[in-house]
Amino acid sequence: METIKRAHEVNTRFHLIGLGFTADNSWAKDVRMRKTRILLLLAGLLWLPLAASAQITAAAKPADPNPAAKKVCETISMVTGVAISPLMGVGAVGAYDYFKAKTDLEKQKLPWFASPLFWVPALLLVGACFLKDTVGITVPTVLKKPFDIIETAEHKVSGLIATGAFVPVVVNMLHEVNATTAPGASLHSLGFAAATMPNWLYDVLMTPIAMAAFFIVFLASNAINILILLSPFTTVDAALKGFRTAILASVAGTAFINPWLGAAWALIVILISYLIAGWSFRLSHFGLVFIWEFFTGSKGRFKPDTKENKMFLGRKIEKVPTRTYGKLSRSEKGELVFNYRPWLVLPPRTLILPAGNYEAGRGVFYSEILRIEGDSAKTVILLPPRYRGHEEEIAKIYNFAGVRDIGLRAAWAWFKSLFASKPVTA
Repeated sequence: METIKRAHEVNTRFHLIGLGFTADNSWAKDVRMRKTRILLLLAGLLWLPLAASAQITAAAKPADPNPAAKKVCETISMVTGVAISPLMGVGAVGAYDYFKAKTDLEKQKLPWFASPLFWVPALLLVGACFLKDTVGITVPTVLKKPFDIIETAEHKVSGLIATGAFVPVVVNMLHEVNATTAPGASLHSLGFAAATMPNWLYDVLMTPIAMAAFFIVFLASNAINILILLSPFTTVDAALKGFRTAILASVAGTAFINPWLGAAWALIVILISYLIAGWSFRLSHFGLVFIWEFFTGSKGRFKPDTKENKMFLGRKIEKVPTRTYGKLSRSEKGELVFNYRPWLVLPPRTLILPAGNYEAGRGVFYSEILRIEGDSAKTVILLPPRYRGHEEEIAKIYNFAGVRDIGLRAAWAWFKSLFASKPVTA
């Protein structure tokens, strides 16, 4: 009975990140999810020739009576779509612009992302990622995760490049429309009659606004990437990637059907991304730190400070959200003090952690600081990977009660206890 009780207690503390455990029907679900994502990819690839065909058909129609407003709507949809999947978005836009150009002179005037030297390798890399996710159903999760880490790093890099190098170029294209119309015609045609302004002022205002919108949507998309990276279940991976692909397809599809409808839907996506921007930022920073430390192997060079150390809050405490990044220290009164800056740059704030019995939790991939409440242990602080192997030092620095195994280590201890003559202490 004691062994069964301990098994239940330890099981409540399991962290299944990286295990790859799936339910009995998960394989069939994975196959269906992969097929759905392949269909979504094919639909996205079919969109390019359809859009090109629509462009050719439009050439035979009378000129659009409101080209400035249409251009603004298309730009909103384009920026939103590219932010969801930067490499695929920039590559697809570049390929479309390249094939749209009919003469050598037109191709010479194309921006950098319309060069085959960029969009061909970009789309090939995107295709390799889809192939990895599709064929990955036969690969154990532990072997697949390193490639997910590489994909997450690629997503971050391409997103940052697109923010600074792609969005300004796209916004500058609006200047070509404005230059052939009255000053501020884009805003005027959208219904802002009193917002008439010179072209240069319009461009100056639109660029930072577009970059901000791109960045908050990119944060939300990147948060999905981090969730995929942390998920131990291939079914969850497929569902998250399918959801992101569906949002991207909806932005492109509504824009193709009607520019105004596409812009309206894109603005809704931007609004939702804005509302969850704080959560997305914290999760993205959390993932960035973990990826960087796994790649660089920083735990061998790291030594905990004797006074304060940088960590992540493991749960919401007094309205301070989980995964907030800050420094933990002991005050003169013996209190655990967590100092942090919202968004990493805003004025510093202080959080006093609840009093209680604390221990350091030793995990396989990362460690934690736990607050012991009777027979249960609640995660209070998440320690980045560099702290692995330093749990004893952390317990000594902060005067904790001790160190215990968590996650896979606790699971292994529980498993051994099933065959031991005496229960093994987790």
